[in-house]
Amino acid sequence: MTLREEYQASLKSMDTEEWLDLHFYRPIGFAWAKLFARLGVSPNAVTIASIFLGVAGGVLLYFGQPELAWLNWLGIFLIIWANSYDSADGQLARMTKQYSRIGRILDGLSGDFWFFAIYIALVLREIDFGDSLLGNFFASHQWLIWALAVGAGVSHAIQAAMADYYRQFHLYFLKGKDGSELDSSELITEQYKQLSWSSNFWKKLTLMCYSNYTRTQESVTSNMQRLRRALKQRYGDDIDQEFRSYFRMQSLPLMKYTNILSFNTRIIAMFISVIFNVPWLYFVFELVVMNGLLIYMVSRHESKCRRALQKLNSGK
Repeated sequence: MTLREEYQASLKSMDTEEWLDLHFYRPIGFAWAKLFARLGVSPNAVTIASIFLGVAGGVLLYFGQPELAWLNWLGIFLIIWANSYDSADGQLARMTKQYSRIGRILDGLSGDFWFFAIYIALVLREIDFGDSLLGNFFASHQWLIWALAVGAGVSHAIQAAMADYYRQFHLYFLKGKDGSELDSSELITEQYKQLSWSSNFWKKLTLMCYSNYTRTQESVTSNMQRLRRALKQRYGDDIDQEFRSYFRMQSLPLMKYTNILSFNTRIIAMFISVIFNVPWLYFVFELVVMNGLLIYMVSRHESKCRRALQKLNSGK
């Protein structure tokens, strides 16, 4: 296998890759993955390292004094570095066949740790230093900036969860069960019940949280769940290739929205808000622009699942 072929094999799929990832993060992540594979570093260790880098970068965004602006730039650099590791851990897992549900969950949590630090830093920055548009407004209206941050944080979590869910569903049709990380809350709950708190505390706790996470995804996608049940009943895990191709082409135009709702768009918006010293504007962006896109994406995908179910039932 050539180096180029090895690089392409380290990607999830060309259907689901974002332009900036393909041209920046994935090549850097591949270089890291090659180095870590040679050193015997596990994907989970890379993920944990990304958490420390991302949290440190988030903390450095707190400093709003003009003379300490270099710390903000250092924070931005550390967050970019952390995201290159976030790319590398998945590429390393695919290169070395070190897949695990714990690794997938830990990979998802890493970004949550980064953004928790970022959100807290931006709120405290607004309160302590003000901004270039509203001055010290939030110093005397602290409840408002906290409300914006909490609302943005909850919205962010839902957006990321749904974007990941739709990508995994698309990969299920593109690559089949083995090429997707699509899960079922029912299956996760069964596995959870088989474990005891005394001997498998952390694994049981992880499955409990992951089950709730997956159940939230399922609750928003009623038509998708009907389609999944119908496909399971009709084909089991071996879906007819013609139907797989049909649904993949229906789902493909929506992948650009899942990418927008992932990391790059929101982190660029956050970097801009920090550079121009208007941190609160990032929270508004999350609440208005990203939530609007989420609603549109869910509506479109549910419509496509409804039509796909009708096609499946009609046999055409």
